[in-house]
Amino acid sequence: MIKITFMGAGSTVFAKNVLGDVMLTDILKDSEIALYDIDGDRLNESNMLLCAINKNCNNNKAAIKTYLGVENRKEALRGADFVVNAIQVGGYEPSTVIDFEIPKKYGLKQTIADTLGIGGIFRALRTIPVLQEFADDMEEVCPDAWFLNYTNPMAMLTGYMLRYTNVKTIGLCHSVQVCTNALFENLGIEKPEGCTELIAGINHMGWLLDIRDAKGNDLYPMIREKAAEKNAAEKHNDMVRFEYIKKLGYYCTESSEHNAEYNPFFIKPNYPELIDKFNIPLDEYPRRCVNQIENWKKQKEELFAGGNITHNRSKEYASHIIEAIVSDKPYKIGGNVINNGLISNLPAKACVEVPCMVDGSGINPTYVGDLPLQLAAMNMSNINVQLLTIEAAVNKSRESIYHAAMMDPHTAAVLSLDDIVAMCDELIEAHAASGFPVL
Repeated sequence: MIKITFMGAGSTVFAKNVLGDVMLTDILKDSEIALYDIDGDRLNESNMLLCAINKNCNNNKAAIKTYLGVENRKEALRGADFVVNAIQVGGYEPSTVIDFEIPKKYGLKQTIADTLGIGGIFRALRTIPVLQEFADDMEEVCPDAWFLNYTNPMAMLTGYMLRYTNVKTIGLCHSVQVCTNALFENLGIEKPEGCTELIAGINHMGWLLDIRDAKGNDLYPMIREKAAEKNAAEKHNDMVRFEYIKKLGYYCTESSEHNAEYNPFFIKPNYPELIDKFNIPLDEYPRRCVNQIENWKKQKEELFAGGNITHNRSKEYASHIIEAIVSDKPYKIGGNVINNGLISNLPAKACVEVPCMVDGSGINPTYVGDLPLQLAAMNMSNINVQLLTIEAAVNKSRESIYHAAMMDPHTAAVLSLDDIVAMCDELIEAHAASGFPVL
């Protein structure tokens, strides 16, 4: 029997997708599923939901158990073959609020703040110590397990796990497998049948390097024309990425609200008109959090559907990866791994997102070669921050935190060096006082 442990199982909707997928996969139907969280109420809700799916869709073939609190974490992990990670250390309150409100005092505005920027840096710094605890437990009680990381900031956390622990780790994001579908949907045109594509770069800034129809025709000339026309004609929610197409030549995997804060181009105090011009939703993530908290009761009722809960297999990679490894049935993913020459004009230590083949031998990344130089430069501006943040976490170094913030393209475009240091000091103190320290 395969054992799958889900860390952060109180993420009910995501747990439903991943573990519901597992229960709909023939070779995994009778898996042992361990649900772990530190929030008892949310853990119980997820357990009830998944037990209902197990009953309604799987004839109760899966064995589902819950494990609450740090004291039970090791038992949740014991004997696991796969560990899915979806934790959020510090949650919306206090941690996310701190990550948004203190930078605002210095004039630094953010949209999502979970991947890069000052918010991404501090999210990584409070999460890495928890992941190290997971790794210590896994090396003791399930040393051969695969760690499927979904938690952001993806490149920083996955990069840390791969470089500083002995845990087999792959970083997984939702954006790669939906990239081209989203592009054609946003362009308002039907995606041609039989498209082939190549996507590579870093998490949330992977590049659609090539896309062709079934006959091998390059679709980018048409895409570039349509994207420029749409940005000129109307406001919409993907204007930043369409501007990437115009100015850099290529489309990017993650959404425009994310990418607006990964560079120095769009959120600029001296050019406030850019926020409106490119339809950039400042404070988007806190707004989503508040809405999710307020709407959770209604959403929960919809999820439970009066007990008639069903599930259709989602687009998440996790169940397909587990199935491919267990059955030796090949499956292709876009995964986050240590570079080691896969993208030849990015650093060896960088965590990159590249095509990977999954089968009974494990997860095997593929060689990409050089990115177009302007795309490699965009990625490097983010990689610098990622590597310095990992260094800060490893060395418990305040200086490296400063350096990571100084190298962040958006932060550096807005603040002076003295203000960056002062802001970091204030953030360090606030997170320590909140109970989720970063040093």
